[in-house]
Amino acid sequence: MSLDGVDTPSALVDQVRLERNLQEFAQLADQHGKRLRPHVKTHKTSEIARRQRELGAAGLTVAKLGEAEAYADAGFDDLFVCYPLVGALKLARLAALARRVTVSTVVDSADAARALSAAMLAAGTRLDVLVKLDVGMHRVGVIDDEADRLALAVAELGGLRLRGVCIHEGSVYGQGDPAARRSVGREQVRQLVQTAARLRDGGLPVDVVSCGATPSFRDVIDIDGVTEVRPGNYVFFDAMQVALGTVGRQRCALSVLATVVSRAAAGRGIIDAGAKVLSLDRGAHGLALLEGYGQVLGRPDVLLQSLSEEHGWLALAGELPLAVGERLRIVPNHACAVVSNFDRLTVVRDDEPVAEWSVMARGRFT
Repeated sequence: MSLDGVDTPSALVDQVRLERNLQEFAQLADQHGKRLRPHVKTHKTSEIARRQRELGAAGLTVAKLGEAEAYADAGFDDLFVCYPLVGALKLARLAALARRVTVSTVVDSADAARALSAAMLAAGTRLDVLVKLDVGMHRVGVIDDEADRLALAVAELGGLRLRGVCIHEGSVYGQGDPAARRSVGREQVRQLVQTAARLRDGGLPVDVVSCGATPSFRDVIDIDGVTEVRPGNYVFFDAMQVALGTVGRQRCALSVLATVVSRAAAGRGIIDAGAKVLSLDRGAHGLALLEGYGQVLGRPDVLLQSLSEEHGWLALAGELPLAVGERLRIVPNHACAVVSNFDRLTVVRDDEPVAEWSVMARGRFT
């Protein structure tokens, strides 16, 4: 079978590049004595998660409880839901999951911790909890001077076990300069380590000190005191990582195959991949380094200028040829968001399809 037999739009995964990415990060984590707990929201597949486990991953990180349930159903244990779980419906599901597999989560408020505690006590189970810290992302997490009070509260609640502290140093995505990004990442991870040390000095059990962001992975992996790292995007990389200078384009393992369906005007083309395929994400973490909505491989003269639901607008430089029916491969801006739009991924090796993988945790948003 050749790519001619693959309909468009399709998500393609380069098997060789994927394997290189998986091996590099696993080896770096092992080399520096850190547990690797990859964030699987990037790929949402059992096949890649199994390969991550084979390469030494200690467990998996997920964004949503629904993802954790999907991975538990697929035979995975030791799941970390790195997202605040709030409300009776969520807590009942979490308690049920905790009776099946090893699961942990985060808290960033005493109210949320008390609700978790009540749910676990009612279910007759115990849940491991990490206190989420805000070291600059300003999304979820407690600021430093509140961490001590919250950690103490968690440690005293029945049904919960305080395991440690964690951050997502996602504000590194807002640093276009590699030197500045390294400085920001290292400073934020050092804040994490310092908070962990202070909590231990206060007599609290802090066994897990966890951080995670692909652009900062190589910058912070050597910092003493970190026990666990949670990169996600590294399995595929994407145009944002290229724009940041994290990797070159040749490391990007995910692309979207699309077809030119219209050339109704000079200087313009339309492809069959719009926002429902490629996403409108151009750097949600705070930095607009990207021009357009994906990089068209092998065609520097073609800019993917805008998207509607089902259409992608191509802006063409000069009068270079682009024919109706021509197929293009596009490296998406944000691989995680694009994978979530597909039911399956077509795995290719030397541009020949070799497998199809189900995006089994697709749609698990609750």
